[in-house]
Amino acid sequence: MSREQYRQTCRAQDDPDDSRLDFPPPRSNMRAMRLLDRYLLRELLIPLAYCLGGFLVSWITFDLINELATFQRRQLLPRDIAEYYLVKAPELLVTIMPVALLLALLYALTNHARHHEITAIRAAGVSLWRACAVYLGVGAAFSVVLLMLNEWLVPDANEAANLVLARRDPATAGGPGPEWKLNLAFSNEPERRQWIIGAFHRETGEMRGPNFWWTLPDGSRRQLSAARGVYRRGQWEFEEVREFFYTNNVALPIEVRTNRVLALSELTETPEQIRSEIKFSELSNVSAAKRPRLSLREIRDYQRLHPALPAREAAKLETQFHGRLAEPWTCLVVVLIAIPFGAPSGRRNVFVGVAASIFIAFTYVLILQFSMAAGTGNYLPGWLAAWLPNAVFASVGAGLIQRVR
Repeated sequence: MSREQYRQTCRAQDDPDDSRLDFPPPRSNMRAMRLLDRYLLRELLIPLAYCLGGFLVSWITFDLINELATFQRRQLLPRDIAEYYLVKAPELLVTIMPVALLLALLYALTNHARHHEITAIRAAGVSLWRACAVYLGVGAAFSVVLLMLNEWLVPDANEAANLVLARRDPATAGGPGPEWKLNLAFSNEPERRQWIIGAFHRETGEMRGPNFWWTLPDGSRRQLSAARGVYRRGQWEFEEVREFFYTNNVALPIEVRTNRVLALSELTETPEQIRSEIKFSELSNVSAAKRPRLSLREIRDYQRLHPALPAREAAKLETQFHGRLAEPWTCLVVVLIAIPFGAPSGRRNVFVGVAASIFIAFTYVLILQFSMAAGTGNYLPGWLAAWLPNAVFASVGAGLIQRVR
């Protein structure tokens, strides 16, 4: 009803003082909504901080008890142990942030509902969607944070943690340290180039004993071996180089050249791509709990270097790529699910929200595992397998919100 309609109603009722029914100015409405948003945000952030801190402390405590013998055997100092858990923390946050947000949000909403605060907010003319806008904002912010963690910190977490573990190991005389990857072999199929590297430094990208060959456009073959290779100014520079050239149907080289230093700008491989090759080679060599996580860039680089992958392997990579994209937005989905579970009015026990969060998390993980397995097995398109659980739960949550009374 408009302001003029209110005035007409007052006049029809012979109410001389119609100013008391006047609407507050828009600026007052905006100020009231800002106060409401700050209040709801504060009431959410307190249990959220407790949940995140509790999960982190519990995980570190249990893991420290299990790994204490390993730390002692490797003679790690307290600062080494602290650094180990610091580099492992981003990987843990990716797992616990959606659960902590769900648990804290259900707790906060249940408390508001028990004290009829949600009812009062809606009676004041504020829709449930608008009242919960601050929760949706927190979910979106958490999703962006998880996306950045997945892309920048989590892919290197396992490798950094292993380097910390091996920091105090006694060095073998003349042998490489734990930061070196030995006997690395990979291929660049679009460039028709094969690599065998005696040792590759994971941090600096330095090569020892690189040997590679590729087929040229005219059908001839070029082979190069060097004592050392470094990546400088966007190109590879090799030392103590020996080059061999082969023509078609000739097994022996027809020309041999020796160079002390040779820079090859035509090589498209970068240290980052070689590191991604190492991670892919380690996927099948370590236990599932310690497998490295791959960034979106690493997956796309691997797909570009290996365009002729088998159908099942290609489906697995495509599913993993979309899974990395879809995983962070779980935080936004749990907000849509938590609102209809926690917002209905009534005096309920707070632990009802806890039980609901456990059930919701279990159901979501179950559906996600089935969907990702279907995508990995090439039974569903990778994008559909990764985004289907989020789409289903978000749709169900939005529909339930509309039915909240």
